Amino acid sequence: WKYALTDAFELSGLVIFAETVMDKIDFKKTLKALYAPSAKAFVQVDVPAMSFLMMDGKGTPDAESAGEYARALAVLYPVAYKLKFLSKKQLGKDYVVPPLEALWWADDLNVFITGDKAQWQWTVMIMQPDWILPEHVEEVRQAIVRSGELPGLDDLRLETYTEGLAVQILHIGPYRDEGPVLKVLHEEYIPANGLVETGHHHEIYLSDPRKTAPQKLKTILRQPVRRA
Repeated sequence: WKYALTDAFELSGLVIFAETVMDKIDFKKTLKALYAPSAKAFVQVDVPAMSFLMMDGKGTPDAESAGEYARALAVLYPVAYKLKFLSKKQLGKDYVVPPLEALWWADDLNVFITGDKAQWQWTVMIMQPDWILPEHVEEVRQAIVRSGELPGLDDLRLETYTEGLAVQILHIGPYRDEGPVLKVLHEEYIPANGLVETGHHHEIYLSDPRKTAPQKLKTILRQPVRRA
């Protein structure tokens, strides 16, 4: 809770100050069905069209490396936080920056089994409130340009992503242990429920890997589907 406005009025000769607070929206709570699934069972959700800051790339998802993925995050996070501050200051709306998300695919899906990360393709993204418009993104972009060059800034975009029907589950543990869960999802749950895969594998990272032990990492695993 942050104070956004202070009004003063007189009552019986006294000046009383009434402070109006700005509620900080946490989309993980307001969109609980999308961001707080069970870790015990797959669930089907209908994901509405949502706006995202996005950057595309290819190669290992190693944030500590000097690769494309690390450079994308180095652009995505500063812009996301500057938009949050712009929203609070200019629009009077404050919110918690949503978690990092990523779409994953490859020309040959076997590379996910063999571990050939150089062939992995991805889109990293952070959801934006519907009141954040292209002109706000451009304002932040220009402010960053004026303050100093940020490589890759031109590759950032604001885009609406429509996922629709999807199946998801919460995975708790290291990223490398997702395989068995995904195997059950794709080989058992989806066909058994009369569904067909559509779109890219989607992950939502609820934990900060820099501060969280691998066995406690929380990641939403989501696969868009359609009725067969």
